[in-house]
Amino acid sequence: MKIAVVGCGAVGSYYGAMLCRDGHEVHFLLRSDYEVVRRNGVFVRSAAGDFNARPRCARLPEEIGVSDVVLIALKTTANDQLQKLLTPLVGRSTAVVTLQNGLGNEEQLARLFPADQILGGLCFVCLNRIEPGVVHHLDHGRIVLGEFQRWPEPRTHDIASAIRHAGVQCKVTDNLARAHWEKLVWNVPFNGLGVASAAGIDAVSGARCEVSGKHECLTTAQLLADSRWESLVRELMLEVISVARKLGHDIPDRLSDTQIERTRSMGDYKASTAVDFERGLPLELESLFVEPLRHAQQQGVATPRLKALCGVLSQLDPRTDLSQLNKG
Repeated sequence: MKIAVVGCGAVGSYYGAMLCRDGHEVHFLLRSDYEVVRRNGVFVRSAAGDFNARPRCARLPEEIGVSDVVLIALKTTANDQLQKLLTPLVGRSTAVVTLQNGLGNEEQLARLFPADQILGGLCFVCLNRIEPGVVHHLDHGRIVLGEFQRWPEPRTHDIASAIRHAGVQCKVTDNLARAHWEKLVWNVPFNGLGVASAAGIDAVSGARCEVSGKHECLTTAQLLADSRWESLVRELMLEVISVARKLGHDIPDRLSDTQIERTRSMGDYKASTAVDFERGLPLELESLFVEPLRHAQQQGVATPRLKALCGVLSQLDPRTDLSQLNKG
């Protein structure tokens, strides 16, 4: 397949490199890392085995042209660039696959391209981009792949097979919306509290409203090593599950236990939103936190921990507008 990767940070570089190593024609759309990757390729450091892949490199999407598959791994804060970046890559038979976090990404793509071309992939992986062209793979890697508002198509299984052949676990889901909420059960507490821990436990638990002072963002291991933080992790997970169930997704409470135990195996992992915060980058607050809270309020589900978390995060990254959310 001819595969275009848009958003070549940790996620895009890792999965793109895996597919490139397996023999696919993989094109990276690059900006700041262009010269490094063009010259040296992508290095993946992994307990499963280090390797170097050499994708084709482009600065402009027009240099790549229409592709069989477009993998979108941009931060959702850059979604206003989707039309400009994707239009030269997408033909009538192109599968447009977003690997982005949170809710609403497929809907945005469906406003640009036919809905029957849109797929979503949920990545359960521990990765960090440690320098230009270098990705550290710490653990996991599984992708859950599904069609946007449709049952899986033959092409869904073809893409999943290609991903598996490249050495990545890939499961096809017949309910992409449910899969999004299952991933939010992990993403909301560990990405959110990883950042909010910079404000201290009192700010997040609601003991005080104002964020003052900044501490170091906590890793997943640090969050689970402290009973107060672990309690907040579990409470947030159960709130997310309650919203999902109200929306008709039969997600059991025990998923919180499963997710916490899986996270213990990751060791000292710092979630992507915490890494972005420490680097002074915009945070993916809208798709990861605000949109789930909006669904909760629309469904009349009380989520006091999620609401408090959104408040703390919006103070730490004031670019987020919470004015349209209910105040009650």
